[in-house]
Amino acid sequence: MHATKQLEEWIDLYGQKLFDRAFYLLSSREDAEDIVQEVYVAAYSAMDNFQEKSSPLTWLMGILQHKVTDLYRKKYKGNPQISLDHFFDNHEFWKDPDGILKNWDTSDASLLDNEVFNAYLEKCLEELPDRWLTLVKLTYLQEKKSTEICQETNISTTNYWKILQRSRLQLRECLQFNWFGKGK
Repeated sequence: MHATKQLEEWIDLYGQKLFDRAFYLLSSREDAEDIVQEVYVAAYSAMDNFQEKSSPLTWLMGILQHKVTDLYRKKYKGNPQISLDHFFDNHEFWKDPDGILKNWDTSDASLLDNEVFNAYLEKCLEELPDRWLTLVKLTYLQEKKSTEICQETNISTTNYWKILQRSRLQLRECLQFNWFGKGK
């Protein structure tokens, strides 16, 4: 089959699945659309290399995964927008003026099934600096190992764990205010 015809067929068959996966990984409609387009451009360029040892969808998803990783790597290498003043005092000790480090009193194990909670969680995730959000998504959405993430983003494991801890604290504070606490 001619490469152009084959690609058109794949766009019809797999376009929505690729977009859904990209949107899940990136949480941005624009980024997801761009990545899917890049996947098809890369697939068209490498069509001769596709040996049909796997399904076309599997091959396209593999390309998608690499494109998402490249995007995260590019975003992560940008200028850091991290300010730690909110979390540490002048002596580099943790601040906790609002008591955000206390345990939440909730027995609801199904918060992720709650659409309103998910909206607040998404809002809180969007407030994270880009570099932090990248690590959170790679860790919790893509479930990559820390060593792999450190290698992809070119950071030390110590820095990785510090950023994850700070991300969790910021998310916790945001959710404490917006969902569990006074902002609700």
